[in-house]
Amino acid sequence: MFVAVAQCLNFRQAAEQLHMTQPPLSRAVRQLEERLGVKLFERDTQHVALTPAAAELLPRALRILALLDEAEQALQTRQPAMRLRLGMTSSMESDLYRAFTDGIPAALGGGALETVFDSSPRLVARLRARRLDAAIIALPTKTFDLPVQPLGKQPTLVALSSRHPLARRRSLSLADLQDQPVYWFERARQPAFFDHSHAVFRKHGFAPRFLLEPHDHHVLLSDVAAGKGMALLPTSFAAISRTGVAYRKLKEGDELAAGLGLIVAGGHPAEALLRRLAAETLG
Repeated sequence: MFVAVAQCLNFRQAAEQLHMTQPPLSRAVRQLEERLGVKLFERDTQHVALTPAAAELLPRALRILALLDEAEQALQTRQPAMRLRLGMTSSMESDLYRAFTDGIPAALGGGALETVFDSSPRLVARLRARRLDAAIIALPTKTFDLPVQPLGKQPTLVALSSRHPLARRRSLSLADLQDQPVYWFERARQPAFFDHSHAVFRKHGFAPRFLLEPHDHHVLLSDVAAGKGMALLPTSFAAISRTGVAYRKLKEGDELAAGLGLIVAGGHPAEALLRRLAAETLG
């Protein structure tokens, strides 16, 4: 208020500039004079003039206002650290995501990266409930209204005991496994992919004795090493080196391939980064 009057040298014009009436402006100037113990303006009915004290105060007041503007602009342009809640399907071996997740923290500007592993249908449900910002899911999966960016595919391979006679072969077919106990997941974990896989099984007449697959992949591989059964797994699991377990290519592996897809909650500031990183590391 002081600066407006000092620059206009007119209380009425200063009040208009400040979008206020003149009486409260005059009161504010008087209160400032009382606080400082000096007279700031000489005025009569004809004109307003600065006192020596006002002339000394004005450049300092302008510097104060400039500092306030600078502080406000700095806070307005400051980008807050991003928080990203990322889900990843447990259908794949976790090392598959390492290159993808390693590239995220630096781009978040010091923000927090929170990760969770779960089945793809559960990840989709969390995204729809806004409890996740993004997720890598296995395909096919029902995603409702959420748009999916398709990424790479993971052909299926066979994990079997290294002591099993079939482990001597370089590749196997579903027909080779027909008389073997085979671990397989329950439909509730991944309904769309379960149905897709069983359509492929029917096409090839594959109907072995299925065993319920443990949720923990390390338990599953332990059972495979012990010769309790074989497992059909995405190729990413071949990265897990386990004594007693052999991985072999499956002839129908491409037909049983699980796709990967990225879903990002609309409007998240890291969306472009995630799409680029996913395409580069998981595509």
